[in-house]
Amino acid sequence: MASPKNNRFVTNLDWNLLRTFVVIVDEGSITRAANRLLRRQPAVSLALQRLEGEIGSRLIERGRGAFRLTAEGRNLYSECVDIYSGVSRLKEIVTSTQQEISGEVKILLASHVITPLLDDLLTNHYQAHPKTTYTIKTASSADIAYQVQEKTASFGICLMNRRLPELDYEVIYREFFGFYCGPLHPLFGKTNLRLSDLKNLDAVSFDTDDLNDALRPVALLRQQYELQQRVVGQSSHLEEVRRMIQCGLGIGPLPVHVVKRDVENGLLWRLPPHKAPPAVDIYLVVNPKKRLNRAESIFIDALRNRIRTTPIQQRTYH
Repeated sequence: MASPKNNRFVTNLDWNLLRTFVVIVDEGSITRAANRLLRRQPAVSLALQRLEGEIGSRLIERGRGAFRLTAEGRNLYSECVDIYSGVSRLKEIVTSTQQEISGEVKILLASHVITPLLDDLLTNHYQAHPKTTYTIKTASSADIAYQVQEKTASFGICLMNRRLPELDYEVIYREFFGFYCGPLHPLFGKTNLRLSDLKNLDAVSFDTDDLNDALRPVALLRQQYELQQRVVGQSSHLEEVRRMIQCGLGIGPLPVHVVKRDVENGLLWRLPPHKAPPAVDIYLVVNPKKRLNRAESIFIDALRNRIRTTPIQQRTYH
């Protein structure tokens, strides 16, 4: 049973203050939050101060260019996300007896996720539930895992560095990374190359191309053959890694099935190894404690069913 003090807090709390706090955190700035809320900056600052007064704790460290959530702020933000997730589902809950499914499916992807499993599911899900809307955003694999862990994202599809115990992981598909160069590179168009021909060359790659990160198989191959390449460019997005390769900055790893058409169109040239290239798994990442709307639940259940009924050999892209 709630104490009288807690009852007074709930009764007196202005719930708009929580909404303002969520927007401030999402925007990472009081100024940007004010623009999004169509309010003046002093009013938003005052709302944050009022909320801190009612909570009795400082929620955001700010000043001199600093903007950082305190431990209390992180806990409150996590609870607010759950609260507003529940509020957004109220209409859906009230009308749950209706046949038609509506709601927003938010999908967080690593930049190079390309698989028929996801594409076919999007088509089928939209055809079955035409009132559903979709938001697809890209982020680094580490950021995806963090957002799913913090319940600010419903689910993600990404590479995995290390398993977080509170999250569920399932392999969606397996892909292979090859090394490539662009038309301006001296190795472009050359055949009968060996891995030793790639030694001491400038290279570009992903941020996760490291022995302790998600692209460990690629980094391990480089170490195994002592390629000793100088990394001159990095990005977390496939499009930018591909851009740097095509512009001649250096050679770099890319998923073979993703850039197949670029090779056919003469925009990239495949380099060794042609046999047994590094394999990398792409995962569905879900937080079982995250409350999902009906559209998201149906979507994730359908994706899991496809994963579990499709042999891994058919989900491996050579």
